[in-house]
Amino acid sequence: MPEATAARRFTRRQLNGGRHAAASAWRAWMRAGIGAALALAVALGGLTMPVAEAAGAAANTENAAFPPGSLASSDGGGLPGFHSPPPTSSYASGTTAGGPVRTRPAQMPFYVATRGTTTIYVLGTLHVGDPADYPPGQPFRRPILAALDASPILALELSPDDLLVSQDDVSKYGVCRRPCLQQALPGPLWQRLVARMRGNPEALAEIRQMRPWLASLMVETYDSLSAGLQTEYGTEAQLQNVFLKLKGRRIVGLETLAEQMRAFTNLTLAQQREMLAQDLAQTPAQNVADVEALLRLWRLGDADAIAAWEAARSERLAQNLRVSESIDDRILYRRNRRFVSRMVAIAAPNRPVFVAIGALHLGGRRGVLALLGERGFVVVPG
Repeated sequence: MPEATAARRFTRRQLNGGRHAAASAWRAWMRAGIGAALALAVALGGLTMPVAEAAGAAANTENAAFPPGSLASSDGGGLPGFHSPPPTSSYASGTTAGGPVRTRPAQMPFYVATRGTTTIYVLGTLHVGDPADYPPGQPFRRPILAALDASPILALELSPDDLLVSQDDVSKYGVCRRPCLQQALPGPLWQRLVARMRGNPEALAEIRQMRPWLASLMVETYDSLSAGLQTEYGTEAQLQNVFLKLKGRRIVGLETLAEQMRAFTNLTLAQQREMLAQDLAQTPAQNVADVEALLRLWRLGDADAIAAWEAARSERLAQNLRVSESIDDRILYRRNRRFVSRMVAIAAPNRPVFVAIGALHLGGRRGVLALLGERGFVVVPG
């Protein structure tokens, strides 16, 4: 399959230095759903935010969807100056990454949408995760595994091939030829960023050459990785470990790389500043606490509860509520409408499609589940 070939190419690619570090941060956001506008869609697809969610590079080996030396590895190797935190207990499980794991997988927000004989399975993902949530013998609940088995197509936010070629576009639209970030920010905001990066001069040197939207994703990536989560245990990576073992299956994207990139590159300077200001509104420890809160909600599997949490957090962190809401519209709600249009187009009678997108996209009145209901689908928890 082309995904396996792409994964081998990715394994050979070493991320180091300015432009590569920026692309590494972008890939981490897309897998994690991290982004200020998405209020730590850590999954974070984030990117997405964030952050953003995402998708992940495909692989056909157990728990090895991302190679060492890329940002996908748990040590954050693609990010300058990042060092893994010491092993700590997993947030709600009492386990460590190297210790025992739960005997049952996490609940996860999983829904079944039907309209006549057309079925769409929808799973809300976290693109970085805790190994305790994916027991080796049964990484997902049985209804989720059954839905995967019944679906000839797995639809992610981005196709694996699009994710693998994202580096050049990130460099082109997010990185300046010379330091430019300080000139793009008000003095007080720049000083807050410098204070945040104190003790990590390598990271600050890279961020100086980034546009504000990419600098925002970089800051969030550091906080997310510092929380102890690992991208190889993101939901997409684990889904692909299962799905690629099935024969005759296909992985597709619900949006193109260009479409996802435009959600950020078309942000106004005021919107980009708002993103970064929200990232710096709390201490790193407070941001880690938010990651933990989102992870707990995801484990409970209630998409509307996740949406309500995100809305409250976004309002709390907003420096300018009107600008903050405009960012959410561009990065979250417009993409929700695109996702639903594409998944409905892919689905066919008696040919289910399994959709896995960042958990913050699902709930609420403008979420994917509500939009499916407006198109005549009956949506029930899975």
